[in-house]
Amino acid sequence: MSSDVTAPADELSVPLDCCGGLNNVDYSKMDLTFMEGLLKFTNFHDSSFCVAVVAIIFNPFFWNVVARWEHRTRTLSRLFGSPYLACYCLGFVIILLNVYRSHSMTVAMKNQAKWEVMDRTDVFYAGVVLMVLGTVLVVSSFLALGFTGTFLGDYFGILMDEKVTGFPFNLTENPMYWGSTANYLGLALIGASPVGLVLTAIVAAVYKLAIHFEGPFTELIYQQRSQHSKHE
Repeated sequence: MSSDVTAPADELSVPLDCCGGLNNVDYSKMDLTFMEGLLKFTNFHDSSFCVAVVAIIFNPFFWNVVARWEHRTRTLSRLFGSPYLACYCLGFVIILLNVYRSHSMTVAMKNQAKWEVMDRTDVFYAGVVLMVLGTVLVVSSFLALGFTGTFLGDYFGILMDEKVTGFPFNLTENPMYWGSTANYLGLALIGASPVGLVLTAIVAAVYKLAIHFEGPFTELIYQQRSQHSKHE
């Protein structure tokens, strides 16, 4: 006797509509073990964690506000008597702020527990590889741009002759930011630190936001120079 039976139309398997977005996701079937462990071993109320978060958010906010203020008023250039000297001073302050940010993140990682899931040899070496990659991106970016190109010289009227397109800018448009992010991620993996992963995610999000504001504004500066040159 044949067992073939035609299923009713409403019981047939219907393919998910890709345009339905997250509405089609069955969250009950998602494996949230990693996220649960990450949150379990992260103390969001720890003072060192809060300090690190403030440092991460403050740094790009500070240099964007100061640089745009300088571009609009040229106050720092007049105060220091030279746009180059003003840019060097701001760059030095940014370096100190970034050193403090790294210190605050390291303190937060040391103050909170390691996660045994991450405390493995392969994870450790993955962290080492990320730190090497991140350092290469940061250093090569600095060498390609120079000090003023790295530290917002455009906002001081110190413009480059042409856009840098060689390594590492042929890999990503913002190698300094993503190299720095890779360094923090590598540090978190080496230390088997769940709070390090959380802080790295915050770094990446803040950098992404900074790029959203910095990129168009920098392009505007060079467009203004181009238009000024045409009028001359």
